[in-house]
Amino acid sequence: MAKEDEQSATAETCRNPRDAVDQILDQWHKERPDLDLSAMGVFGRLGQLSLLLTPALEGVFARHGLRRGEFDVLAALRRSGPPYTLIPSALAKTLMLSRAGMTNRLDRLEADGLVERRLDPTDRRSFHVALTGRGHRVVDAAVTDHAANESRLLSALTPDERETLDHALRTLLQAIE
Repeated sequence: MAKEDEQSATAETCRNPRDAVDQILDQWHKERPDLDLSAMGVFGRLGQLSLLLTPALEGVFARHGLRRGEFDVLAALRRSGPPYTLIPSALAKTLMLSRAGMTNRLDRLEADGLVERRLDPTDRRSFHVALTGRGHRVVDAAVTDHAANESRLLSALTPDERETLDHALRTLLQAIE
């Protein structure tokens, strides 16, 4: 029976090769066998993924002359539907930004001709942020490349694995929020 267990472990290692996080966990298991370290493995891998994914995602935005935060503003306007206009407070809330942080992004995007601020015709103290024609073209091209890049980055997972991961992450986010 021990030979079957060894073969099973070898097969599992071939399907899921050991990584740097496994080495860290092995060290901790030797030093602190009394601890359940399964969560540490999950968080270690999430941290490593974040470090690897951030430049892979930001590179796509940079090819379109954008930073991630600027892309987020343009994307929020684009997915709001015609006329692709929102008030700054709605944008800030959607992007979980302070008003000051939103103002800085809007200043850069307006200087680049990607958005424009328009006075609210019903309230001259307020204004709307609108996607320009150029902004519309830039965000459409960027989101097309972004979606393809994300699919490429997840291509190591089967559709079922993607669905399972998505479900697990949604559950975790809801629990932590």
